[in-house]
Parts: sequence; structure tokens; C-alpha cells
Amino acid sequence: MDIKLPQIKTELPGPKAREIVEKDARYVSPSYTRPYPLVIRRGFGAIIEDVDGNYFLDFNAGVAVCNTGHAHPKIVEAIARQAAEFIHLASADYYYPHLVHLAEKLEQVTPGDFPKRVHFGNSGAEAIEGALKVARYATRRDKFIAFYGGFHGRTLGALSLTCSKTTQRRGFGRQLLDVTHVPYPNPLRYPYKTDGEDVGEACIRFIEEVVFKTAVPPEEVAAIVVEPIQGEGGYIVPPRSFFEGLNRLRERYGILIIADEVQSGMGRTGRMWACEHFDFVPDIMTIAKGIASGLPLGVTVARADVMEWHAGAHASTFGGNPVAIAAALATFELLENGLIENARLMGERLKRGLEQVAERHADCIAEVRGLGLMIGVEIVKDRQTLAPDVALRDRIIQECFRRGLVLLGCGETAIRFSPPLVVDAEQVDFAVHTFEEAIASAKASVS
Repeated sequence: MDIKLPQIKTELPGPKAREIVEKDARYVSPSYTRPYPLVIRRGFGAIIEDVDGNYFLDFNAGVAVCNTGHAHPKIVEAIARQAAEFIHLASADYYYPHLVHLAEKLEQVTPGDFPKRVHFGNSGAEAIEGALKVARYATRRDKFIAFYGGFHGRTLGALSLTCSKTTQRRGFGRQLLDVTHVPYPNPLRYPYKTDGEDVGEACIRFIEEVVFKTAVPPEEVAAIVVEPIQGEGGYIVPPRSFFEGLNRLRERYGILIIADEVQSGMGRTGRMWACEHFDFVPDIMTIAKGIASGLPLGVTVARADVMEWHAGAHASTFGGNPVAIAAALATFELLENGLIENARLMGERLKRGLEQVAERHADCIAEVRGLGLMIGVEIVKDRQTLAPDVALRDRIIQECFRRGLVLLGCGETAIRFSPPLVVDAEQVDFAVHTFEEAIASAKASVS
């Protein structure tokens, strides 16, 4: 279709959307969080059409899942072709070539020039669960280090790592795993930095001089689990020194490093993996979200000498579904043939535009940060105290929705921009202009 920008034709929500929202409240789990009543009928490229015929510009991409855009013809073709051949055979019990082809591809494109093994699941949380089991099995250690603000899933094992919002843990009792959390090296806010000290160095120093001396013997730590760019925590980009320090901890104490690339991977940052921006090579990597352009697929990739567990140690009925794998192989082809480069170029354009908005709204924007099309904007009450302004952040998101721009928050007070990697300059410029309009409107509503 020729539609590239929003067209809002009804009040929001429209009559059909209201009906669906009311039924959803009756029948669907109340645990889901929906910031606004967007009821989707279909999507194409970076555009979403709702059930009332309104068109929205999607700058969230299903929470960084639809990296190739909605219903990309090559993805649809790959899915249909495979579905016509066979839809399912349990990869834990039978062989099929698709699984091997994707595993071979993943060894080639993930960081590290060494043999790797691949385990297939259905989601990011499952990929994390696999990584935790691999690390415990390989090291025979049972403790982990993770970071405040981190999100790694809501299954009970992954939830031990997740430390993003208390609502995700409330009511579920004690955590299953022995996990010690430390502050993520946030250049804007870091509580344990001394004058002149780099936040990456400060974070590593805190682990060695505080955590290892008071709370966790390093020889009992199986792995440090880290998002190369923290996603739900606020789209925070740490300094290179942080990864250099992780390398030192790995070499000094035999601790494995698990890189959670679930949100930051698959071309989103203008490189295939966020790790590549820091020349960092993890021992284990978790991949999901954008890998299959919307189909459920989660992957745990590990050094071959780490993933040496026995038959039956870990498996999944649906993990490595051939239709999802077909979509994944087509996704890699699209990324490598233009979409990663587009993410880099459009990301630079988007960030530059948002930085100009920040200059004009210095009273409420503390920072614009990110790489590629993974950009966060920090909303505050003032730049001096950096006091979060959650209410203003939420009003801005609502004002964007009213104008046809789909965004979500992240962290305590940030707004994330994670559009499909197919966006063009016109759509980027519209998003920047609309975002500034929404800021002005949101501020005026309380003045």
C-alpha cells in the first residue's frame, strides 16, 4: 500500500476498538499491560491499521520484534512455502535440515571465531533459561550476577535475573536462583562513581571490591548476565570500559559472560549485534524477538566447549519450529542485504532530530541516547536534579498515540524509539516532529 504516514479518522478508541477492549477486559488475563487502546487489524511495513480504519506509524515494532517490518513479502513467502511442506516436527526427537542451516548461520554471524552450539526454544525467556542451565552445568557453580534495571523474562528462573519493576515480582514469593544485582553502568546516573572515574570502571570496581568481598565468593559465580544495551531499563548504552572490565573478570575468576541480545540484536543497533559496537565476545548469547520477524523463536548460542551437556539435559517440543526457522533465515537475508545499513543511517537521522528536540526542551529532556534504531529519551523534571517525571513521560506517549505515533516507555522515565528497520527518512522526520508536538501538548496540559 502507498500509506506511509498516520491517518486518524475516528475518535480513539473507535467504536470497534472499544468493543474489543471491553471484551478483552472480561476474558483475557489482567496481567497484560496496555498503555493505550490500540486494537490492530493488520500491518504493513512500518504502518499499523486498527479495526476502525485508522493508520498509525509504528515506532515500537512489537517491542523490537518486527525488525523487517510488518508482513514483509519475503517473510510471508518464506512462511507460506514452509507451511505448505510441513509445519512441525519436534526438533528434540527428529532431524530436519532447517535446524542445521540456521545453527550453522548463527555460528557464522555471532561474535567469536570459535566452534559454537545452538539450542532452540520459543522466546527470550526460554533462551535465558537455557543459558542459565548451560552455565550451571558447565561450571558446576550456582550463583549469578545481574544488573538493576535488567529484564530477562518472567518465567521463574528468568525472573530471578529480572530486576526492572517490582510489579513483575510482586506476589510470587522468593526467587528461585541465587542472583546478586549490581547497578548497571548508566553514564547519566551511577551511584558509586568517584570523581573522574569512568562509570564502566566504577561498575567493575564495585563488583570486585564490594560484591566479591562481602556477598558472593567469585569462585562460586557461574555467570554474569548482561544486556549490552539495557532495554527495559531505559535503552542505556554503557561505555566500552565496562566490557573490558567484564573480560578481566572472566579471565581472573573463570566466570562465564552471558550476553542478552534479545532486544538489542538482529540489526537493531546498526550492527547485527550490540556486542559488536564494543568488540565484545560473550561465552553465551541469547537471541529472540527480531530473529524470526514476529514468529516465536528463541535461541541460546554458546561456545561448543561450554554447551557440552548430555542428551536429554534440555529440550523443547516446539523450539526450532521449521516455519519459524524459515522466517529467521529470510530475516537474516533481509538484514544483511540492506536493513542493517538502513538502521544505521535512519538511526543517525532519528537521533540527530531527537537531540535537536532536546535542545529546545531542555527543561524536561535530560538525554537522548542509543545506537541505530534503539534510542531512548529521558524525561525529567529538571536537568539539575535529574528527578524523573513519570507523569509527563506517560502524557507524551498518550499524545503521540492521539496523533498516530506508536511509542512505549522504558525504564522509570524514558521513552523508547524502536521502529521497524524498514523506516525511511520521511517517517523518521514525521516521528520527530510529532514527538515534539506531543511534548508541547503534554506540558501545556498541566501548565
